[in-house]
Amino acid sequence: MRTPPFCRTRSRNRNPRPPDEGATAALRPVHRSRLRSAIATKSSSRRCQLRVSCGEDRLSALTDDLLLLVLRRLDTRTALATAALSKRWAGLPRGLDVLDFRVSDILPARYHQCISVHGKATGYTYGFNVNLKVLCANIQRYERRAMRTMAASINNFLDADDAHDHAGERLRNVRVLRLEFFATQCSSRINRLIAKAVDAWRVEDLEVSAKGTFRPQDAHCFPHHGLCKDPQKSRLRNLKLAGCYVPPLQDFHALTSLVLQDLPESTPTAAYVTVFTLCPQLQALHLKSCNLKQGVVAVHAPRSEIKQLILEHCWFGQIKLYSLPMLESLAILETDVTYKLSSFPYLRHLNVTTRCGVTKSRICCFWNYYDLNLYLGGSSGITDLVVRFTGYDRWFKSSSPKLLFPKLRRLLIADVPSSWDVSWPRLLIEAAPCLEILHIHIAHWEEESCNDISWQPPDFCHSQLKELVIVGFEGTERHIFFVNFVIKISTSLQLVSLHKNGHVLDRGHWNWDMVTQQYQWGNEKVRILRQIADNGPCSVTPIQLVLE
Repeated sequence: MRTPPFCRTRSRNRNPRPPDEGATAALRPVHRSRLRSAIATKSSSRRCQLRVSCGEDRLSALTDDLLLLVLRRLDTRTALATAALSKRWAGLPRGLDVLDFRVSDILPARYHQCISVHGKATGYTYGFNVNLKVLCANIQRYERRAMRTMAASINNFLDADDAHDHAGERLRNVRVLRLEFFATQCSSRINRLIAKAVDAWRVEDLEVSAKGTFRPQDAHCFPHHGLCKDPQKSRLRNLKLAGCYVPPLQDFHALTSLVLQDLPESTPTAAYVTVFTLCPQLQALHLKSCNLKQGVVAVHAPRSEIKQLILEHCWFGQIKLYSLPMLESLAILETDVTYKLSSFPYLRHLNVTTRCGVTKSRICCFWNYYDLNLYLGGSSGITDLVVRFTGYDRWFKSSSPKLLFPKLRRLLIADVPSSWDVSWPRLLIEAAPCLEILHIHIAHWEEESCNDISWQPPDFCHSQLKELVIVGFEGTERHIFFVNFVIKISTSLQLVSLHKNGHVLDRGHWNWDMVTQQYQWGNEKVRILRQIADNGPCSVTPIQLVLE
């Protein structure tokens, strides 16, 4: 029988080896008294070490500055709770310069489970086995309880802070205050915290996010006097209001950045116009997801100092921009805006995202009526341009004689539907004689291809274009046609990088990175490279061709 490995066996006829002197000495009897004293000495020394280590408070030995560094790495609820540890710890949280109160930290896990079940139940994932009325009542009850708890905690926090102020202790110096809560009756106590933060604590960055409850979409309302009692002396520089009615802001002379998000439908157009006209010191304004149902917002602000304007997903209305003389960066994302770029003499960065003809059934189609000059023309100083034109049909003309970008250096054309003729960026190449970097991202659309554009043979050369990167390249006839066109007209081209897989990583609204992934082309790669190489390059320097 085979012996299993690592198994001990007995050998019957093996003579034991006599032990050596070291083994014999190790087996000699030890005197009991010596053994007992040795064990006692070792155990007593261990007890002393443990007693010293347990009695030593190394955390309290740290300086206040180091302890504040530790507290700043904790969330606000945990950091404020450390005040109950000792008298010394009671004063440390007053040195925190960032406070973050969020109702989402109070909501139990059961609340999020109910939200998930409701989302699936509305899609009939569970059939008709879920009582939506009872489920909604439970969700609203969780929200009311969380808001009552949050309001009571903030009220106690402010009472304790007032007691410290009356005792003559130094005031808080809060730099950033973030608030997230549900817009209920209890949210009125939030106004007390905001007023003290702006008036007494000299807060510089304030973010107020009022979330609508599960069913009624309410908005937070500030007192009639606004955010604080003395806005002229405030240091408020950056303000974000989400789900709130716009308070008076004209007296905040230090305010330079403003974000308005999810404003209620009942917000009058005058409130938007006032932000442009009565806050001339503003330098950055961002309108996001605001329902403009009250009419047209006409902006004529010749005294405005706004340099950065972002209009993002503002539906059911229209914005007309007439005069913003200091504007340098403009982003229009899925928003109906009427403008003339010639009204912005200092404009350098432009981002335009527009979708037309969204019905897949082609009931509402746009038969190439629009001229690109209406969207992109009129400004001679643009250096960086981001364009996202999408739809099931190409909705603009294939020619634009008046379009011109004399100073354009960097161009991104993203989300180009694969059903379009991808050679349409030739319009922008011909209009940008100083273009150096051209990045194109082609998005996959499950739609039949549109008619190809009939181009005339090029009669010009581009002397500045150095880099062409295409993500979403599939090696089709039209894709190769466009690449050969760029190679043929570019005299300084250095890099042509073609990638099948990848995406655009936005770094802000006017900067980006092209993220690519490798793809195994197989035998098809040889065919594509041969078709590109057959076209004689116009570049004087060698071109690096990458196909991944």
